[in-house]
Amino acid sequence: MSGPPSEKLERLPESLVAPLDDGACEHLPGLRLPALSLPATGGPPVDLSTLSGLTVLYAYPRTGQPDQPLPTDWDIIPGARGCTPQSCAFRDHHAELAAAGARVFGLSTQDTAYQSEAVGRLHLPFPLLSDAELSFAHALNLPTFEVDGLTLLRRVTLIIRDGVIRKVFYPVFPPDQNAAQVLAWLAATSV
Repeated sequence: MSGPPSEKLERLPESLVAPLDDGACEHLPGLRLPALSLPATGGPPVDLSTLSGLTVLYAYPRTGQPDQPLPTDWDIIPGARGCTPQSCAFRDHHAELAAAGARVFGLSTQDTAYQSEAVGRLHLPFPLLSDAELSFAHALNLPTFEVDGLTLLRRVTLIIRDGVIRKVFYPVFPPDQNAAQVLAWLAATSV
């Protein structure tokens, strides 16, 4: 792929391997979220279990930085590539999601300082939450994978109402279409 480094992160390669549904999220619908405060970009920690109304939480492995190499074999790990396009899609559909009554959060295992760079560079109008200690992931038994010594979240999107998971999108592919899939589901369903 040619173009500046940031452009490479914002587009998906054509030959991405689609992840398979391994059943790792079948236990999530109907679960109440754990009472955990997660560090947030641009604000105080957030305890998702206490939020009333509709929340969209998209968990992703990690956003890349234009001046840094991607993890080893990133493009051939099913479901790994696409965090920046997914975040940009949620940014681009943010007003529609808000109009549907949903607040949006992204979640990764990156620390808040790393996430803050992504929020600024990508102009995200919503906070990213850090699960660097994997406390949220372990409490919900979210699927993870390892690369280059890092434990990363597999891509999953949760629709939450009043602290209870109502809908799970897993596996998420292609990631740049996830926000549109969420909007379509919200339009067709009364949550």
